[in-house]
Amino acid sequence: MADPLPWLLEPDPENPGVRYFALTELLDRPSDDSEALAARREVMTSGPVPVILEAQEVDGFWVKPGSGYSPKYRGTTWQIIILADLGADPAADERVQRGCEYLLSHSIASSGAFSVYTKPVPSGSVNCLNGNLLYALQRLGYEDDPRVQTALDWQARAITGVRAFEYLKSGTSGPRFACSVNEGQSCGWGAVKAMKALAAVSPEQRTPAMEWAIEAGVEFLFSRDPAVADYPYTQRVSSTWFKFGFPLSYWSDVLESTAVLAELGYGNDPRLASAMEFILSKQDTRGRWKLENSLNGKMWVDIEEKKKPSKWVTLRVLRVLKRVARA
Repeated sequence: MADPLPWLLEPDPENPGVRYFALTELLDRPSDDSEALAARREVMTSGPVPVILEAQEVDGFWVKPGSGYSPKYRGTTWQIIILADLGADPAADERVQRGCEYLLSHSIASSGAFSVYTKPVPSGSVNCLNGNLLYALQRLGYEDDPRVQTALDWQARAITGVRAFEYLKSGTSGPRFACSVNEGQSCGWGAVKAMKALAAVSPEQRTPAMEWAIEAGVEFLFSRDPAVADYPYTQRVSSTWFKFGFPLSYWSDVLESTAVLAELGYGNDPRLASAMEFILSKQDTRGRWKLENSLNGKMWVDIEEKKKPSKWVTLRVLRVLKRVARA
């Protein structure tokens, strides 16, 4: 319809991360490019990131000690996820690293996976939480941390069940993304989050278990038309699949599942055609996409305005379009 890139590249003190990602991910500017460096400095001094970091307690957690899953969406877990999405620089402010270290020290169960419970136990580990945090921690520079590597191994084995993986009635209850929260059925949202985490691992660093898990995940995500997203669910298909938002929570949308599949090399797969058509149908005449789903009023700081054109959602779409074009 139109080119939204100039809109994303303009200075915006309320959403400085958009410009940074547009420069580095859409225009392929190197991380040491002068404009990219200046844009990332803006991320740390204006917009949502300083507000989130100001709310952090001195020990590194937000709101209360423990695993950080609650309260939604002000606890430690959610801040790490959101900071990664916003482009926070762990090298620029030690509070980012302090938050990551607190999370890694207080949120991992004996199984090696992240847990939703205040006292982390294996029964509180689910694919969506583990996937979200693994993706975020890799974005924040912790991809080589042994605790992250252990959680990635847990994630891969949870999907495939290799090496006598222990499933529990609560939490992750079976292979192929079966989850007690989804009444023991395979969860589409959990699948997208888990695959997003594995896709973030560079191909040369993926273990055989990760490769098997990726194959199983791709097969599962393509077991339904991604544009319809009627993955196993006792009730009706959630409308959240069809409302594009930022930042996302444990839920997913058609845009995110398409992005994951495109990142894994399936951007030109004909099974994505309907999803791409659905994504493009939401573009306005100025080439932008609206914020249809929002956590505003629940986070430390609101991000954009619901039902209005969104730089963050538009950025999410352009990332997908670039991967598809390269494919």
